[in-house]
Amino acid sequence: MRIQVLQHVPFEGPASLADDFSRRGYPIATTHWYAGDPSPALDSFDGLVVMGGPMGVNDEADFAWLAEEKALIRAAIEVQKPVLGICLGAQLIASALGAPVTRNPEREIGWFPLKSTGAQSPFADIFANNPEVFHWHGDTFALPAGAVLLAGSQACAHQAFSIGDRVLALQFHLETTEQSARALVAECNNELDGSRYVQSAEEMLARPERFTAINQLMTRVVDRLFATPRS
Repeated sequence: MRIQVLQHVPFEGPASLADDFSRRGYPIATTHWYAGDPSPALDSFDGLVVMGGPMGVNDEADFAWLAEEKALIRAAIEVQKPVLGICLGAQLIASALGAPVTRNPEREIGWFPLKSTGAQSPFADIFANNPEVFHWHGDTFALPAGAVLLAGSQACAHQAFSIGDRVLALQFHLETTEQSARALVAECNNELDGSRYVQSAEEMLARPERFTAINQLMTRVVDRLFATPRS
């Protein structure tokens, strides 16, 4: 399976996902939108991963490629390629499918538990135990048509949704490693405003075993979403 990664800033790459795909022998190509890369052809990949970033889905005046990216996401979903969206990527899936993306009532940065909805979905069991996961976001998505809400959190009602067995949108980060978290802290430290659901850098980087735990959840996501062969 050929994986196409859509990356929005240099410091938010696939992190642990690169290892997951490498172990499976899946080749990865990356579109670096911020560097002016062209949009990949729809037939050049079998699975799509849409990463995070500090911009918003509606910032097309500043990032003209957002419109092109949303069109690509929509096209990939229409032809039933597996699509995974993370943080901004999840919001882009929602927006591409016609659902609004707005400011969340609270900025949510750090380690906070999910609350599973118990809904029926091929991915529901991954989040059934309400795991503590890593967050870094200020926006939230509404649910597009046909989406199943999988989880929320105390700060954000919509944390994950799926559409069938081929689309999974995660507001939170399961791919983050200690190294990639340090990069986020370095690049986006202005967002650490001390508000109710924003932890300090020290709190976020304590207990490295938490990164291992979320990376194991991401491996389960990859095993489920990008399994081959697919009918």
